[in-house]
Parts: sequence; C-alpha cells; structure tokens
Amino acid sequence: MSVVYKGEGAASKRAAWKFLIPSLIGALLFLLPIKVNGEITIGVGVMASAMLKAGEAWIPGFILGLLAFTMIMTIVAVAAKPSFIVNQPFLKGLFLVGPFGLITRIFGFAVGFMAFFKVGPEFISSGATGGVVLFDLAPVLLTWFLFAGVMLPLLVEFGLMEFVGTLLRGFMGPVFKLPGRSSIDTMASWMGAAPVGVLVTMKQYDEGYYTKREAAVIATTFSIASISFSLVVANVIGLGHMFVPFYATIAIASIAAAIIMPRIPPLSRKADEYAPGVVPQMEEDMPAGVSKLSWGWNQALAKADKAKGPKALVREGVETVLDIWLGLIPLVMSLGALALIVAEYTPLFQWISYPLVPLLELMQIPAANEAAPTMLVGFADMFLPSVIGSGIESELTRFVVGTLSLTQLIYMSEIGILILKSNIPVNFRELLIIFIQRTVITLPIIVLIAHWLF
Repeated sequence: MSVVYKGEGAASKRAAWKFLIPSLIGALLFLLPIKVNGEITIGVGVMASAMLKAGEAWIPGFILGLLAFTMIMTIVAVAAKPSFIVNQPFLKGLFLVGPFGLITRIFGFAVGFMAFFKVGPEFISSGATGGVVLFDLAPVLLTWFLFAGVMLPLLVEFGLMEFVGTLLRGFMGPVFKLPGRSSIDTMASWMGAAPVGVLVTMKQYDEGYYTKREAAVIATTFSIASISFSLVVANVIGLGHMFVPFYATIAIASIAAAIIMPRIPPLSRKADEYAPGVVPQMEEDMPAGVSKLSWGWNQALAKADKAKGPKALVREGVETVLDIWLGLIPLVMSLGALALIVAEYTPLFQWISYPLVPLLELMQIPAANEAAPTMLVGFADMFLPSVIGSGIESELTRFVVGTLSLTQLIYMSEIGILILKSNIPVNFRELLIIFIQRTVITLPIIVLIAHWLF
C-alpha cells in the first residue's frame, strides 16, 4: 500500500532527485517519440534496432542455442528435479513446468532447428511459417526485451507512474474504468511496441498495482501496435502515402474499443481483486484541499524513497530478460509456428470467413470475397492480413484490411502468447472472444471513415 512521504530538508531533496533523474531517463527511453531514418520510434527501440541490425547474421543461431538450452534444462528439471533448480525459486519457476510447457519447448526447438537448417517438412521449415518466427519475430522479441527488461525499472520503480497516475486518475477512471497509472502502459505501447506495454502491465499486476480486471483490460485493450509498425503495414498494403489518415483511423477505432471493451464481458466480469499472495499497492484517496499536482508529487517521492538499490534492480531486470528469453521465445516458436501453419497451409480461415462476405457486401466493400479471410487471419499474426490483402485492387478495401488488422490487437504469434504466459487472468477462449469483439466494434468505424476518405 502506498505511503505518504514525510521527508524534510535534505531527505526531501534526495527523494526529489531520486524521483526526477531516473524517471526522466525512463520517460526519454520509453515514452518520447523520435524519428530515426524516417521512422518514428523510442529510445529503447533505437537500441534494439541497432543490435538487431548488427547481429542479423548471428542472432537466429543464438536463439536456436537458447531454445536448445531451455529444452535440455526443462527435461532435466522435470525428469530429475535437481536441487540446484528446485531450491532456487527463479530457476524452479522457469524450468520446472507441466506437460504442456515441456511439449512446447521440445517442439519449439524442433521448429527452430528445422527452420535454421532448412530441413524437415516444408510446412514447418518454410520461410512463411517456422522461418518467419525464427528470423523475424523472435529476434525482435530478443532485442526489444533485452533493453526494455533491464531499463524498465526507470519507468516504474521511481515514482513516475504514481505522479502521472494521480494527474490522470480523473480521466482514465470515468472513460476507461482504469487507474491513471495505466496511461504509462498506453504510451509505452503506442510509441514503442505492444510487447513493452504488456511487459509493464505484467510487472505492475505481479507487484499489486493492478487488479485482475485492470490488468486484463490494459493488456488486451491498450497494447496497440506501435507507430513504426503501423507505418510498415501501411507501406506493405500500398497506402504509405496516406499514413496520416491511416493511423488516425487506427487511433479513433482503438479509442472507441478501449471505451467499450471494459464495459462488456468477458473483461467486465473479471474480479476487482489482486493477484493471490500479493500485497495490494493501492493508491490512497487524495486528502481534501490538496491539489492533484501536490499529491502526485508526494506519492512519487514516497515511491522513489523506498525504491530498491541498483544491484537489486539490475538483478530483477536480468531475471525479467531471462524469463522472456527462456520462457516466452520457445512458446512463440511453437505456438506461433502452429498458428502460421494453420493460416498458410489449411483453408480454415477461408472457411470461417464465409459468413463475413455478405456483411462486407452490405457495407459496400469492394472485393468482399478477397477481403473476408484477412479479417480473421490476423488472430494468427498481425502482419498476415496486410500480406494477403496487398494484392487487392481496391484502395478502399486495402485501407480497411490494413487498419482493421492493427485494431484487432490480439494475435497469437506474439501478444496472445505473451499474455497467456503471464499471470494476467485471461485464457485462450477469452482472447478469441476479445479478438472477435474488437473486430465487431472497430470494423464499422473503419468502414465509415474509409467511405468518407475514398
């Protein structure tokens, strides 16, 4: 539970600097949009992109090594339960998994091995399935989470969320039914990358700052694709010249979904209670006669004053990175590849999209038969709709396909798996329902704007 800061004099000045300097660095790294080589990104993104470019030749091999190490350690942990794993809570949580975790790690390594050496069944080793995950998705996760995981404490541990949360409580609560501090998650996602926003939410939930409902809403509603990724999609779909209205449409539709989604099941039915065994870090009611600015400053200093030392924060950051590298990447390799295999090599999405054709025709969308499958294939991966829809002749239809794919938000090759791996109480069935709900909510808005523009 948050406390009132009571420091005076030198102690107050120390707490103020302890709040201001790390928080400013965190804001510059995670929240400030910057333009580099014509693309909008954030400081953490610049570092991740630099490493990605420098390590293009060796990162896939490094990932394969991580997959092999994780698989071997998991087999050893499950089969032998050695004391050096069982007696270390971090290692135990990482390697002592159930049957599902064991299978996904073995299969994840197999996918990585076949994609890397281009051996085995083509539907697994293909550049459109296993190859996409190993050479495109996993390297991005590896580099982004390396820098985001280590530097995240600058954003969340020194009072910035308390300060901004107090100022925005009056807006975020009535509009989105969320605490003000969730605005930081939103900004980190929109300016940087959706996985970073989910990472912030995961840590805040595990530490008792969000209830089950709040964490579920934030992770599934606010982890919007970054501006830079949206620009890539716009160019792939052939609408780079219309990026401003393209992204404005995404923002309008996503905000509408963010207002509606917390008020309907399944998100509205999530309990307003904290994670089991976690001490709630509830924001206290603001005293009468105290301004938001003063109270936010007070809360920020209280948080900064009790922040852990550099050694403890670095250790937590390293553990976060290892948890993502050794826990999440095998899941992405296995389940992400499976999702892409279904999308690329089976007619499943074609079949289940048939009912959408009359609806799209009613909305006067040209080439409705070609557009319909793109409306659902995004559940496998956010990039697939744009790739499939790039050949559609109608600009209006391509506009709808591209913007819708970025507002649907839930895709199993990355965000979906990240949420399922976390402690946030959302299961696969609920993710599918939320994907459909977001499609139903945002599609009419996008179509109206598209007809207005074209």
